[in-house]
Amino acid sequence: MAPSPDTSQILPSNILENRDLDRSAVEALSKSGLPHKLIGCVLEGADLSRLIMDGWVFEACNVKQANFTGAKLSATVWSCCKGGLADFTGSDLSESRIEGCDFNNSNFRGTTLTGTQFDRCKLTGANLSEAKTLNLAFNETRLADARLPGLSFRKARLNGLDFQMADLKKCDFRDAVFQDCSLRDANLADCRFEGADLRGADLGGIRLLNAKQFKGATISRDQAGQLLAELGLKVR
Repeated sequence: MAPSPDTSQILPSNILENRDLDRSAVEALSKSGLPHKLIGCVLEGADLSRLIMDGWVFEACNVKQANFTGAKLSATVWSCCKGGLADFTGSDLSESRIEGCDFNNSNFRGTTLTGTQFDRCKLTGANLSEAKTLNLAFNETRLADARLPGLSFRKARLNGLDFQMADLKKCDFRDAVFQDCSLRDANLADCRFEGADLRGADLGGIRLLNAKQFKGATISRDQAGQLLAELGLKVR
């Protein structure tokens, strides 16, 4: 788990509530060099690309379709924000905590997510291709139809993750433990599952085109029957 971002530098004078903010307003705040806390603020569609907002807190903000391309957002905290179609391409979200947020169909391509934690979020259709993801953690998060190629979940405890129809090509799940997860109809091409415990995962729709990738993984008897049924075999 990533350490909690330090927000101790945020003073009462640095807290803004229920404001409509555009680029010029946010840029003026960022020039102070101190983190700010935005509560219930509207930044929908704002161009915030390349701005420096390290250590800021975004609480119940509307950042739908906002452009954070190349922005500095390390050690930020995001709580209950609405951010559908937001663009974080190439931004730095390292060591950040993102809780209860809706970032459906958002773009995190090439984003630095080192030490970042997503908890109880909606990331349906999100694109995390080419993201830097060392120690990235997800908990109880919806990742259906998301693009996550090449991510490493090695030795992770995966709790409440919905990967339904997600692109997981070349992901590393070695020694991972799945609990209340779904891999239904996901793209698992070239994934590795050696030593993984898959008993807590929905494996519906998976076709064993390459059974070797599951060698050494643990599944239940019911799951074994389900996988054989996908091959057209009857289990009696």
